[in-house]
Amino acid sequence: MPALPMQTRSMKRTPRVRKLPRGATLVMALIALLILMIGAAAIVRSMNISMSNTGNLSFKRDLTNQAERAASSVMTMLQSGAISSETARQTSLTSSNYSATILPTNAQGIPTALLATDAAFGAAWNTANDIAVADQAITVRWVLDRLCANTGAADESHCTMYDAGTTSSDSASQRNSAQNASATGLGALQRQVVYRLSIRATGPRNTQSFLQTTFTL
Repeated sequence: MPALPMQTRSMKRTPRVRKLPRGATLVMALIALLILMIGAAAIVRSMNISMSNTGNLSFKRDLTNQAERAASSVMTMLQSGAISSETARQTSLTSSNYSATILPTNAQGIPTALLATDAAFGAAWNTANDIAVADQAITVRWVLDRLCANTGAADESHCTMYDAGTTSSDSASQRNSAQNASATGLGALQRQVVYRLSIRATGPRNTQSFLQTTFTL
């Protein structure tokens, strides 16, 4: 009998799946969960800080607007109040929070009187001039000083003066011409003393804003 052909059968090898040691999968899952928790905590903290900063900025912006109350009060006092006359402004009047001489300041130019405690400020100035906005928990405190080294009549020798007939953009020659015209009677150049209004506005969360402006009458 003829020999039957031999049938060959290919054997496919199944790749072995390497199994992790028992418990390793759980450890890796816990590590991944820990990383996610740390990331979530960092995001929440960042959001809280951003919200807090946004709130503080909004408070400061509102305090800037509230400080206008002090400017209005001071202008009224200068026009019809206790320091409305030139003679009255030649001496300090603490009951009106006014100093005829320049006040000491810190490195940022803020009068140290506004940085003092309520008790220290009340001992030297009049806290009755504070402007309180009770429904918004806001208090506005201010001081006004004349930029002069000495009391008495304002004079160029000891006061900061401003040429009413010139502007800061005028050249030196223009200012000299204006002064010469005034000296010869051809012009009416008036030199006025400079006053400085410093305001501290305190609001919620003890947020504080300091504002300052200089002006002439």
